[in-house]
Amino acid sequence: MRELLELTEEQLEVQRMARDFALGELAPHSAAWDRDAYFEPAVVGKLGELGFLGMLLPEEHGGLGMDTVTYLLALEAISAVDASVAVLMSVHNSLPTQLLLHNGNDDQRSRYLGPMARGEMLGAFALSEPDAGSDAAALRTQAVRDGDDWLLTGTKAWVTNGNTADVIVAMARTDSPGDRKGARGIGAFIVTPDMPGFSVSKKEDKMGLRASPTVQLMFDELRVPGANLLGDPSQGFVYAMQGLDNGRLGIGAQAIGIAGAALDHAVAYAAERKQFGRPIRDLQAIQFKLATMAVRVQQARMLLYAAARAKDRGERITQFSSMAKLACSETAMFVTTEAIQVFGGYGYVRDYPVERLFRDAKVTEIYEGTSEIQRIVIARELYGPDARADR
Repeated sequence: MRELLELTEEQLEVQRMARDFALGELAPHSAAWDRDAYFEPAVVGKLGELGFLGMLLPEEHGGLGMDTVTYLLALEAISAVDASVAVLMSVHNSLPTQLLLHNGNDDQRSRYLGPMARGEMLGAFALSEPDAGSDAAALRTQAVRDGDDWLLTGTKAWVTNGNTADVIVAMARTDSPGDRKGARGIGAFIVTPDMPGFSVSKKEDKMGLRASPTVQLMFDELRVPGANLLGDPSQGFVYAMQGLDNGRLGIGAQAIGIAGAALDHAVAYAAERKQFGRPIRDLQAIQFKLATMAVRVQQARMLLYAAARAKDRGERITQFSSMAKLACSETAMFVTTEAIQVFGGYGYVRDYPVERLFRDAKVTEIYEGTSEIQRIVIARELYGPDARADR
């Protein structure tokens, strides 16, 4: 089915390389990592060796300088086998590296991007807080100047890679409590775990993506050198929203990888499982399910890659990326639910892969903007610039 994308030889080779890596290095361990909620640090180095942590970075910064379509093909292939590893790759490529590339100065780019592309440094992104999720502009973490440094105080929540990352781009308020400026009073800071005042708090015990650590970070007068301020101290939220336009494509690829894997498992199982004296694929009820699942996967995949091509053409993709993320994540939830139905009782137990795919699919409707937020973004874009908020 994927030939509809009309891929180049280079893209096909990257896709094959990603699939081979996932099947050879991840598939033998994914179920155990999921069961034990275990993060394997060696995966970061292996991704770096293959260039998968610097796919969108220019060669001058140690990356591969690839287009978005090629990057998403690799991400989708890895997601089909292990969505926990895929979200590590997605966050690292889409958010901290891109924020540094587009908003950092020469010193910041030279200091971090090369090691991040090689897998020597893992990146994370800290925007959300316990009371600032969908309304991220309401964040409370405060940044106060102290000589040449900044002191950050607050709690960051739902940070993917937060306890394993070497570089974290964190958002904090740079306005004052008596003079709040909303989304225009937030700065972006490059935080490293060795800074005084940094600590990792709660690790979440999640339903899905269990091998991907998600934690709270505590900043207790975290001392950040002034040289680690990213760009304009009032524009951090704007940078974050621009990054999320790209990040949503990555989550879309993760979701469609999960959905495609669930469809493949359902098709294979329906050919093997016999009821009423024949394979269940011969039953019209199952045929209709599989057909609908296949259509949904292809529809969402085509929208995702159309959005990626628009990005590669330099077009504004805020609405397009929200549409793609919404379609792919809701497709992942629909297809994994139907796959469990095809498997019947076996789909509900951990011995079969669709159970994990179902659990992993759900969060794609939540993080990097819930489905409800995507619909708000899409609706605002329909009415043009006058209807757009800061996000």
